[in-house]
Amino acid sequence: MDNINVSELVERLSSDEESVRKMAVFKLQSAIGDPSFADVFIYEGGLPKLRFLALHSTGNTLAYCLTSLSRLLELDKGWEGVSDELIGRVVELVVAQPLVNVNRGAMSVLAAIVSHPHRRDSQPGITGFQRLKPAVDQHPQFLPMLVEKITSADHALCANSLQLINSLMRDAVANDEDTEWPKFIKQLQELGVIKSVYGLMQSSAVQDLAHPLLEFQSLTKVLLRKWREEKVDLEKPDHRRAIRGLHVASDPSKPVDPKKSQKSHPEKWRRLGFETESPAWEFDATGFLGLMDFTDFVYKNEDGFQKLLLEQSAEAAEQRCPIARASLAVTSILYEHFEVDKSDESDSQRYVNHESRSNFDRAFKPMLLHWSRLHTSGLNAFIRLWKAAGAEVEDFEKIEELVRILIEQVVGQAPRVREIKDVEEELADFDCQRLRELQMELLELTYEDAWGHHLRQVRDELNHEALQFVKEQRIRCLLQGAWFPQTMNYATDAGPITSKSLSRTIPSSWRYVRLSHNRRYLHYADFDARGDTEPRLDALQEKIDLSIVSSVVSNVSASAPSTSSSDSTLKTLPTAPANGSHPHPLSSTPATASTSTKITIHGYLPPDHPSTSHSHSHSHSRTRSTSTPESILLQLHPQSHTLASEWLDGLLMLLNQQPITADTSKLVNLIGGYGLKIRLLNVRYEDVGVEEMVLPGREGVDEGYFYDIGGMEGV
Repeated sequence: MDNINVSELVERLSSDEESVRKMAVFKLQSAIGDPSFADVFIYEGGLPKLRFLALHSTGNTLAYCLTSLSRLLELDKGWEGVSDELIGRVVELVVAQPLVNVNRGAMSVLAAIVSHPHRRDSQPGITGFQRLKPAVDQHPQFLPMLVEKITSADHALCANSLQLINSLMRDAVANDEDTEWPKFIKQLQELGVIKSVYGLMQSSAVQDLAHPLLEFQSLTKVLLRKWREEKVDLEKPDHRRAIRGLHVASDPSKPVDPKKSQKSHPEKWRRLGFETESPAWEFDATGFLGLMDFTDFVYKNEDGFQKLLLEQSAEAAEQRCPIARASLAVTSILYEHFEVDKSDESDSQRYVNHESRSNFDRAFKPMLLHWSRLHTSGLNAFIRLWKAAGAEVEDFEKIEELVRILIEQVVGQAPRVREIKDVEEELADFDCQRLRELQMELLELTYEDAWGHHLRQVRDELNHEALQFVKEQRIRCLLQGAWFPQTMNYATDAGPITSKSLSRTIPSSWRYVRLSHNRRYLHYADFDARGDTEPRLDALQEKIDLSIVSSVVSNVSASAPSTSSSDSTLKTLPTAPANGSHPHPLSSTPATASTSTKITIHGYLPPDHPSTSHSHSHSHSRTRSTSTPESILLQLHPQSHTLASEWLDGLLMLLNQQPITADTSKLVNLIGGYGLKIRLLNVRYEDVGVEEMVLPGREGVDEGYFYDIGGMEGV
């Protein structure tokens, strides 16, 4: 800084007056972050004086001094001033010093020392963590105090504490022997560091602590990756103990003759769910991480595990859930879900650079810290799905895929603030049917991405086929015929008209309508009462030539009915349109409370029809003519939404027009959707290039079942 005289500042650091030293070191902490200033400061002999203050000062002077020293070390300068005496002093401050600002600086100094071990040329080969060990051994409360300070209300102290823990973890994993760093990590876990960091990730302080929290999350992935890369080796004592512990915890039945060898248990390992009696190689995909997860599941619930094995032993061999294989599969699923192999430091940095809360929520994965509990819940879900599906050994991959979807849905969609116990409960209670629906949706999206163009062609083809199928079904409803009330009046014996009887409708006569077999005429006749049997076609004296029909209009709503059932009876009064106008042939006017559902067939009457005057004796084409007016040929009053949908859309489709009701559209989509899903279920990536087809056998099927080899399913 231009306005600071470095020589004068260095001289004041050794002043006899406390106030002068305090002011000098206060100014120093803000200036020493400049590399050029730091060089001049060291050149002027300021480092020994700064070190002296760190060893002997107190209060705010000590706090400013430690802050200055940490910033100097962060510039990779001043390492010659770091001695064992200084390290011991700083470690002691972390344990015994109650002042928050002193603690902040002390932890920053230690974090810098641990993170930059390569600069201490006086002790080559000694890493930062090892450099701290002599001082830490003299203060056994160092690590407990460090973990305790993570939950401090002072965010800066909390961040510095976590940063120091991160530095210790990273240095231990990178430089310690394979037998030492796991002990240190275990010690931190036993002190509650996971619980503390998990709480911080869910707190409102997440933005203030973003950098150390994301680094801890990254280090968790480093640990998981390191455990996975470690091969299971029975020559290693801890691996051998873990494998043996699985066998002991399973509590196998002991042979009657104690002199018998272990050959009395020919399925010693297969009964646990391994594929062979040499289980070590089965951990190749998951490494020591898979063994840790399985042993953790077994040790924490030995009684339940033994009961589970007993239940499985009562099942047929092909119906037993291979628990060990399932455990390894869940480990792999979690490993892939959290993208452990992917370094998230660059992504985390990008999220931190944005201030929005949503970006932070995407960056933080607090569930990752509860890996063991997620594995246990995932494995229990695997076993539950296996039992619910009645699965067999050959269905293992199918259940594995369901668990993968379950983890993605429950764990992947969990917000940052959701509690782990809630996630565990949802994994245990997730509806199997909903899971299958998600599987179908995911399957459709997968194939959409892979074969989008071809899939759209298939979907269009199936939708066309579905439309033709529904068209035929609707027309067959017309061929079958139906009863319609002809007129609606109040009952003569109903008494005075009240609010309750106002909407009551009673038909005074009935009309039966039916389409002719050749689909060219619509026959109908009126009856005084609705008969128990349907009239024959030749008993219907009136008929309409469909060639003269110009439009079919209705007040049937195109949207889904608001009633609880589409078959509910319509109980509204008939009222003719006020203006006598007719909507577009493809339009639909929603029914109101004062009008009945009505279907009106319009057409152009021939010139010789009694209802047509001689002045209108010209053409009777299907198009509107200026000389021949459009007339109402027939009106129908369907009594249910289903009947209205069948007849309105049936008439429209008979005239080669598009259906308009929600019931028909839903039916078309349902048929087309099922057709697509059935085709997708029979398509696999590995099917490409298959040269021969294995014909299915008839074992287990009766004479009423046959295979359609060229089709999509058995009938």
